[in-house]
Amino acid sequence: MRKKIAILGSTGSIGKILLSIIEKDKKNYEIVLLTAHKDYKTLFNQAKKFNVKNLIITNSKSYENFNKKNFGTKINLYKSFKELNKIFKKKIDYVMSSIVGIDGLYPTIKIIKFTKKIAIANKESIVCGWNLIDNELKKNKTTFIPVDSEHFSLWYGLNNLNTKNLEKIYITASGGPFYKTPLNKFRNLSVSQALKHPNWKMGKKISIDSATMINKVYEVIEAKNIFNLNYDNIEIVIHSKSYVHALLKFYNGMIKIIAHETTMEIPIFNTLNSDFLNKIKSNKINLQKLNNLNLEKVNYGRYPMVKLLKLLPKKHSLFETVIVSANDVLVQLFLENKIKFIDIQKKLFSLIKKHEFTKFKKISPRNIKEIIKLNDYVRLKIYKNVYKS
Repeated sequence: MRKKIAILGSTGSIGKILLSIIEKDKKNYEIVLLTAHKDYKTLFNQAKKFNVKNLIITNSKSYENFNKKNFGTKINLYKSFKELNKIFKKKIDYVMSSIVGIDGLYPTIKIIKFTKKIAIANKESIVCGWNLIDNELKKNKTTFIPVDSEHFSLWYGLNNLNTKNLEKIYITASGGPFYKTPLNKFRNLSVSQALKHPNWKMGKKISIDSATMINKVYEVIEAKNIFNLNYDNIEIVIHSKSYVHALLKFYNGMIKIIAHETTMEIPIFNTLNSDFLNKIKSNKINLQKLNNLNLEKVNYGRYPMVKLLKLLPKKHSLFETVIVSANDVLVQLFLENKIKFIDIQKKLFSLIKKHEFTKFKKISPRNIKEIIKLNDYVRLKIYKNVYKS
């Protein structure tokens, strides 16, 4: 029987990789739903190629443009994730949630009840709304697998082992494009320089987050949430080769090192085939990289964003939404050449230390609306702050 699949954010890099995996084994999969925000042309081409009958386009202009094109196909077109109940009459086998940013939180939570298994690539959802996601997973008995190479590696390495046996985990970071850049050059770093990641091909937003290393801050928060750990049990280490993705140190003295080539195809393939019975074509073990792991501690002077971890509350809170929302806007302003690279960190720290935001450290998210409302408020504050200065 063919596995029924939905992909939220199919026109992005994660969605495209998943579709390329499915294309190699089309006979075993049926794609029930694809979604996009603006890129309706790519979405239509995907639907045509994979014979997909249901599409969601959330941008109203793109939705209207799709309708005007009159593609002449029997496609059910929807403009909102509120209409999921019209698409799914019973649980499907697998959902990939790969919508970028906080915009991915609502659809991620709403689709959980319609699937047996969900793979989440959206960092912001897990960082800001994990307690809400976890409640839905438990309530609907839906299996969750993380997609990030680091968290998938941890999930794979733990192999259902009790985390009480786990002494510490180490999440690796490449160091990004500025790993060896002299610190006195940071003031004048350009957008094009920040987008040149040495190891991974990624979207613009995640590339900048990698350059500032706030992406690793998010990953530590994710690991704490997903595996129910304390921040003291998680450490970031620099590994410029991006071959090792996670290390697990157990109380019995054993250490697991999880490594794979620098391609997201491997974790994505394995979330889809989590019984690990299928095979993927991959390279031989790279002994040269294993012999030269060169793991290093994080230099806070080079990566000041990592200091955010010292400001986080022990328990999941709305303060994480403040950080994510502020960073989202600042990264966009940098991409638009309206602020400098070093301003991303400076303005972020300046904002989140204000009392009106530190108070959220004691408040746990109660619903999606609360997170979205705070997100909008923080974004407005950042814009006002930037254009005043």
